[in-house]
Amino acid sequence: MPNEIAFWKTIKILSIIGIGLASYLFYNYLAYNIFSLPPLEVCNISSTINCNASVKGDLATFLGIPVSLFGFVGYFLILYSAVTRNKKLLLGMSAFGVLFCLRITILEIFFVRVYCPVCLACQAIMLVIFGLAVRLNYFPSKKEASV
Repeated sequence: MPNEIAFWKTIKILSIIGIGLASYLFYNYLAYNIFSLPPLEVCNISSTINCNASVKGDLATFLGIPVSLFGFVGYFLILYSAVTRNKKLLLGMSAFGVLFCLRITILEIFFVRVYCPVCLACQAIMLVIFGLAVRLNYFPSKKEASV
């Protein structure tokens, strides 16, 4: 059975990658909508595979807050929960993250018909983190259960 320490390390690494992805999207949101900055066009592959809907379209904000800022804060809180080994915070934030990312993915695929590779990567990372959070919360290792 995998070591619990390995789970926490994996969560830390994935949350740092998530922070990087959310930072990319937030920078582009600011570049397109707030400041006159050159956007980073790494994600724009074609008219149907790009990050434009997530950074400058109707999906760019939720309740007036940039969606990428939700992601940045969420991944930061997940990193914090991994550093402090707070299993309940990890489970709550990752469950919220999965639902939030799933909402964006559904809207992109079925309504906007644009696929954001960065958003899909965030969804995949969040699903893995959520799976690890469920494992840590509901299926503790035998060594931990006996303590």
